[in-house]
Amino acid sequence: MDKIPDFTQVCVWPGTVVGQDKIVDFEEFMKKTFDTRIKYIEEIKTFPGDGGEGGRNDIFFSVHNEDVAKFAVPRLSYGIRWIEDVLSPENYHDPIYPPKVFEYKTW
Repeated sequence: MDKIPDFTQVCVWPGTVVGQDKIVDFEEFMKKTFDTRIKYIEEIKTFPGDGGEGGRNDIFFSVHNEDVAKFAVPRLSYGIRWIEDVLSPENYHDPIYPPKVFEYKTW
């Protein structure tokens, strides 16, 4: 997926499955639950690393710029993380994602 104007904050929701047939439902769920507009990017199965065996399904999505502030705290109770935090050198010790995910940091 290419960058979408006004949706620049990319998030990762580890251990979550949406499926191609439920993308619209997922985006509506996020709007209803968090009052936040998002755009689904993709789902990635993790590679082995960070003490895990790999194969975990993680969702990548972007948040509308105007909704980032109100989403920042509520997301934490769901385990949703900013891409910058996930990929920071302090947190990202083993390459569990394909290299293309580093491009999401510049959205």
